[in-house]
Amino acid sequence: MLEFRILGPLEVVRPEGPLELGGPKQRATLAILLLNANRVVSIDRLADQLYAGRAPVTAATQVHRQISELRKVLGEEARLETRAPGYMIHVGSEQLDVKRFELLTDEAGRALARGDAETSFDLQRDALALWRGPALADLDHEPFAQNAIGRLEELLLAALELRIDAELALGRHRELVGELDELAAQHPIHEPFVSRLMLSLYRSGRQADALEVYSRTRERLLDGFGIVPGRALRELERAILNQDAALNVSAIASQPVVLPEQIVLVLPSCDDQLDALLAVAEPLASLPGRSLLVARLLSDESLLAPTVDALGTRRASLGPEARTAAFTTVTPVDDAVRLAATYDVRLLLVDTAGLDDDAFPDSVTAMMERSPSDVGLLAGSAVDWGSGDGVSVPFAGGEHDWAALELAAWLASSRGVALRLLGARTVGGPPRRDASRLLADASMAVQRALGVEAVPQLVDPEPGALAEAVESAAIVVTGLPVSWRRGGLGVARRSLLRRRRPTLLVHCGPRPSGLAPPGSRTRFTWTIEPVPV
Repeated sequence: MLEFRILGPLEVVRPEGPLELGGPKQRATLAILLLNANRVVSIDRLADQLYAGRAPVTAATQVHRQISELRKVLGEEARLETRAPGYMIHVGSEQLDVKRFELLTDEAGRALARGDAETSFDLQRDALALWRGPALADLDHEPFAQNAIGRLEELLLAALELRIDAELALGRHRELVGELDELAAQHPIHEPFVSRLMLSLYRSGRQADALEVYSRTRERLLDGFGIVPGRALRELERAILNQDAALNVSAIASQPVVLPEQIVLVLPSCDDQLDALLAVAEPLASLPGRSLLVARLLSDESLLAPTVDALGTRRASLGPEARTAAFTTVTPVDDAVRLAATYDVRLLLVDTAGLDDDAFPDSVTAMMERSPSDVGLLAGSAVDWGSGDGVSVPFAGGEHDWAALELAAWLASSRGVALRLLGARTVGGPPRRDASRLLADASMAVQRALGVEAVPQLVDPEPGALAEAVESAAIVVTGLPVSWRRGGLGVARRSLLRRRRPTLLVHCGPRPSGLAPPGSRTRFTWTIEPVPV
């Protein structure tokens, strides 16, 4: 059996040893396919990523050649298929190191949640042992790899946090101080490492040192971002000051695991867009374990002081846990992604113009591709929750549709409005294309997981019919599948946006929706936007 490794330099290994993979383009082609394992990668996308957006006229021929050479190297064991409009490599979870890593980490998290810290530590140690160095170390100069490397590094940091949590639960705080001190120095504004360092120091009898770590972190956040530490870190500081007994090992070990605070990050392009974004963000940020961060990225330094003042005034109306920030930038996409990665951002909300032109600005495109969180693009007029017929979700069963459905369900629940699931009516066809069944399954998943009732509704598979069906909705929430890069928004989504109804397009990040069944794929669609099944 072939084993594919990307958690380190790219490798393909047989039981008798590693394969010789050939030149840089061949290695890059394989890496792109593995980063999209079990999904079709179009020839256009392969060419775009292989040549960093500057593909020659012979790019398609070059892609075919690389695939042909790869097939020779990998042999018949590799399931590298031609699948319109490109290629797909099939790999099992036991064949790809990052898949094994994710499975072990998930299992470790479940073990810790049920109080089995020893098993959690063992599983997480095995997961971390799969890393042979920086991810895709031999391809880190390639533009296509940099986004993926960032996502993989976030997975690594989360796994380290989980392993450390297991060790803290086992009373190994003294042994952890040195490692956490180094991690906090490497990631000085990564609050999860800071909090664990503070806790380890406190349990080691070093209360003053723990408080000094907090003070230092607070200064860095204020100086660099104009924000204060998050709620969890502030509460930990208070607990340390009060010598709260709950910080003791015995007390912590007997308590259930508390989900970490997750951030809804709002990045308005201008002051006029803030209210529209907050109409969506505030209901989501009011959920347990969520909080709101409103930030502005400014190209003009002279606007910084008045913007900070305006946001500070606005913060008073956003609730005690809301935070605001403003800072200057010459690379807004880089800083937006960096801000989303620094905190545990669950949803990055932005507004954008020109969506009905069937093209995204490059900045929005890059943000979606690189963000470690879900990205919501809000278009149309502001949401008026006091009018309209609740939340409508055009649903086709793809991973981005599940993410959109989860957000829509939380919105409907928090505002006490109806949730409608819209599917394109199909005639005949195999069972897997039965829209009624898919809508029923999705409705049941929402009810079971979130306790929210979703009413399924079939509509004709024309974009005009879809637009009419959502005309009375307070907001439309729809997934934005990976195919948008190839074919644009598509006629159906453009028809929604032209109606100027509030529309939230959701592009899911590396973390799948908790509603989505394993291996979920698009199972039906509006007829004018065909998706291979």
